[in-house]
Amino acid sequence: MSDDALFPLELVQQENHDAGPRQLGPGAVHVPGWLSLEQQRWIVERFGEWTQGPVPLRAASLPGGRRMSVRTVCLGWHWQPYRYSRTATDVNGQAVLDFPEWMVRLGKKAVAAAYSPELGVDESLVGLSDVYAPDAALVNYYDDGAAMGMHQDKDEHSNAPVVSLSIGETCIFRFGNTQTRTKPYTDLELRSGDLFVFGGPSRFTYHGIPKVLPGTAPDGCGLDRGRINITMRVTGLS
Repeated sequence: MSDDALFPLELVQQENHDAGPRQLGPGAVHVPGWLSLEQQRWIVERFGEWTQGPVPLRAASLPGGRRMSVRTVCLGWHWQPYRYSRTATDVNGQAVLDFPEWMVRLGKKAVAAAYSPELGVDESLVGLSDVYAPDAALVNYYDDGAAMGMHQDKDEHSNAPVVSLSIGETCIFRFGNTQTRTKPYTDLELRSGDLFVFGGPSRFTYHGIPKVLPGTAPDGCGLDRGRINITMRVTGLS
């Protein structure tokens, strides 16, 4: 099935989840069950293709030489801690895959779904989907024991929202504050198919993944184990 059929112009409908969207903070919105199982399976197939591309799935090295437990493949721009580049200079020097047009459309729909007037978001965020144009994605894979420490997404030269999609095993997502890695923060479960968007006053909130819950991937999502997390960003780079 084509990407046009899977991600049509109308907004994707919520499926398979009792809870509705909710704001965790100004500009931070969780939309449970936003992707259907069919859409999730299709994206997992694309993930398999991306990992066979010019730049393989890899664990980025942090300053000091420690490697992240999460493994990442990038689209549009290659990310390594604290900077973006068109080529993976820290891996094999190859250019990363292009950012797919279907993902641009999906990112716009995600922002429109999260920043709906019905949710009571700030008026400045309503309609932001019209100009939202992500140009990079970090596609993270969490296997057994993988986690992500509290951090800010601030390597971009833009304050446009970050769009996060989850597929596979449920994780504990810790969403904090803009000042410190410590409390106050809120822990919530991100399940397969969930959408989370954070922008506006919450764009530079510290967040992390302290734990992934093994054995929680739903049948039919395309993953038997592990978790895929796609985060779309606007780099602000030319």
